[in-house]
Amino acid sequence: MFRSLYTKLAVGLFILLVSVGLVYVFISIVSLQQYNASINQELHRGLAKDLVSDRNLVKEGRLDEQALKALFELYMTINPSIEIYLLDTEGRILSYSADPDKIKRNRVSLAPIRQFLNDPTQYPVLGDDPRSHEREKAFSVTPVPSAENPEGYLYVVLRGEEYDAVQMMAREGQVIRMSAWAVLASLVVGMIAGLLVFRMLTRRLTRLTQLVEAFEHQEDATADRTTWRSQRPHVRDEIDYLGVTFDRMADRIGDQMEQLREKDALRRRLVAQVSHDLRTPLASMQGYVESLRMKRAELSDEEQERFLSIALSEGHRLGHLVNELFELASLEAREKQPCVEPFAPAELVQDVVQKHTPEAAKHGQSLTVTGNRSLPMVRGDLGMTERVLDNLIINAMNYSASGRAIELNLGVQGDRLVVAVNDNGPGISQADLDHVFDPLYRGQSGNDSGHAGLGLAIARRIMELQGGDIDVLNRPQGGASFVVRLPLSD
Repeated sequence: MFRSLYTKLAVGLFILLVSVGLVYVFISIVSLQQYNASINQELHRGLAKDLVSDRNLVKEGRLDEQALKALFELYMTINPSIEIYLLDTEGRILSYSADPDKIKRNRVSLAPIRQFLNDPTQYPVLGDDPRSHEREKAFSVTPVPSAENPEGYLYVVLRGEEYDAVQMMAREGQVIRMSAWAVLASLVVGMIAGLLVFRMLTRRLTRLTQLVEAFEHQEDATADRTTWRSQRPHVRDEIDYLGVTFDRMADRIGDQMEQLREKDALRRRLVAQVSHDLRTPLASMQGYVESLRMKRAELSDEEQERFLSIALSEGHRLGHLVNELFELASLEAREKQPCVEPFAPAELVQDVVQKHTPEAAKHGQSLTVTGNRSLPMVRGDLGMTERVLDNLIINAMNYSASGRAIELNLGVQGDRLVVAVNDNGPGISQADLDHVFDPLYRGQSGNDSGHAGLGLAIARRIMELQGGDIDVLNRPQGGASFVVRLPLSD
């Protein structure tokens, strides 16, 4: 329960409101004390002076100690809310009306007394409380016997000990009740308002969390995310941005899962086809070797030589297929990266043609180069590009009849070099066009080289790694055209 964001926010709000309530109570009490001190001092600013004049404390220019003593006794009885002290000019306490056992100071500071006498508009001015070493109280003061000839000060503390005790009892009860009701009301109203606000804020997060959980446990949550998108037409805040980011992530994961499924299906098909293609030459080779071993005495030298030639040919065929498998696996795993650099495409094509001309002549075929020979430099891996052209020429030779020409046409389209390898074979059926670059795919037309190779799959992967592409189409006059494109050098 306490793990949800909404609950944590609610608990945090409760703690915050209680803390604010306590701070409010503390500030209220301190402010009330300052306010009461200001009012009390303003109302009784002239109390000390009035006591001197009303009680005739000064006679013939001197302080009447008997009258002062009578004043102490009187106010201790009829008005215990004030305490009266007689100070000398140094602030030492000479006499007082309070309980002697409670007096802890033998002098008070004169700084607040001078401030009080010099600035009558400032409230409150707090002076030392003789009953405490730390506490300060509002007071009234007047010089005695007169301001012109001061011999000391009549220092009146406006809230004495008994007043403090009674006030504390009354104030504690009243303040506690008022504060309790204020905090309770603030807490209830604040909690209700805060919970409503938090509910509005966390509702979308809750729904987004549910979508994430659904996406985690289900194979496809596209419908739920589509509903979420329709209800969130544009990004308004961080929560909406989080939802947009989740949509993009989920789409990317969905695409990657689809690609993984396709790759897994392709891998399964590849394993099955590889097993078949590896098993055929291996079984043939084993059969001829076993026949040669068992019937060596019965076979003539010519038959033994034929058996060995066939076994060796099947071994070469098997080795060629294994090498292609390793090459394709290396390209798919990106273990073999292209070294991209500028090179002259016309020279490369001419070199490849010259390399394959003798083999083509054995089959009664010819290789020709047409198109633009003055081509700009291209960017690519020279060795890998040569490997692609080798595969395409060998493929064209395998599917072209004797006496037919194989043409390599050079040109430029936009910012790309185009090399088209055109054969004069039977072409490719429409059903096979989309699959000719699949590993080990065997078409239904043309000659059969004995196995469905990986040359075209390797060619496509090489072109993708170089930033180029490869495509195939049927020529109107017959035959197939494999088109290779590479980016021109800047």
